[in-house]
Amino acid sequence: MRRLEGKIAIITGSAMGIGEADAKLFAQEGAKVVVADINVDEGNRVVNEINKNRYDAHFSKLDVSKECDWQRVIEEVLMKYGKLNILINNAGISLGKNIEETSLEEWECVMDINSTGVFLGTKYGIEAMKKNSEPCSIINRSSIDAIIGEAGLVAYCASKGAVRILTKSAALHCGERGYNIRVNSVHPGYVHTALTEKEAKDSGLTIKQYFEKVGKMHPIGHIGEPMDIAYLDLYLASDESRWVTGSEYVIDGGYTAM
Repeated sequence: MRRLEGKIAIITGSAMGIGEADAKLFAQEGAKVVVADINVDEGNRVVNEINKNRYDAHFSKLDVSKECDWQRVIEEVLMKYGKLNILINNAGISLGKNIEETSLEEWECVMDINSTGVFLGTKYGIEAMKKNSEPCSIINRSSIDAIIGEAGLVAYCASKGAVRILTKSAALHCGERGYNIRVNSVHPGYVHTALTEKEAKDSGLTIKQYFEKVGKMHPIGHIGEPMDIAYLDLYLASDESRWVTGSEYVIDGGYTAM
């Protein structure tokens, strides 16, 4: 039996990168997957690639910072599938600026997507999940920068730190009320995605130069790939992790061990 057989999953920011890897892996493992993203063209590409392999996925346009979008997407999922078992709050952006360089407008933009988006997703995800008696899992995408910080990523670090603690609070809330909902955060290090390619550009290096530089900073010798994170997400989404909640999972090639 596939590890997510019969489960319904919403994955935000799944038009590319880690979210795309999640969507494809979860579909292979038996989940019906909602690819939720603001990027319509890329989102539909992912759905088509999943469905051509005879799995089950559909696209929903979602701006995670908009409450009305969350309400609509959750309602659509419940109408189509009757339940929600898995939510991965994966969507996020970065900004390669320190505290003196960052404008209030830039700060608010990063916080809206990375923090408020996770708040809204977790809030409405719990509302939907508590209505069924099946095991449910919410996975919030944080970062190693919620733990160690970086001078040139002040807004990103702050936004991911908020996700880290929000996750623990939500996990305690669900436990206190007896909801069959687990809430955990995943903290990747440097992974080869469009986000890190943007960080390379912001740093003034080519992608090759940037990845060679940061690769040397990892004891394992290289940066990660999206599927490295997707396999951890799969464990947390599955019933194999039924005794895991309120936890933070660092997956970073040893970066924070130094």
